[in-house]
Amino acid sequence: MELLHAASAGTMESSDALVTVSPAENGISLSITSPVIHQYGEQIKKVVLERLEALEVKNAEITVVDKGALDCTLKARVEGAVFRACDAADAGIPWGGAVK
Repeated sequence: MELLHAASAGTMESSDALVTVSPAENGISLSITSPVIHQYGEQIKKVVLERLEALEVKNAEITVVDKGALDCTLKARVEGAVFRACDAADAGIPWGGAVK
């Protein structure tokens, strides 16, 4: 998927994450902020990058502000932000497990 503009999904509430994506030209740039970065930073990174790969996003700048989100929440936030950035959020997208 090609990102057309910046978009975000999520909140800054406890047990959630705010994911923001923007178009980029040279691959994936990922920034993660989390109070549990030392314990779960690698897992957060893995989940986000796997979801981007599944959505075929090749060039993007991603910022994740984690507030203790579970993996399933992170996946949903990445999907939501990407679909919004592609103007595909209202295009009958098969959310969740039906997405590659």
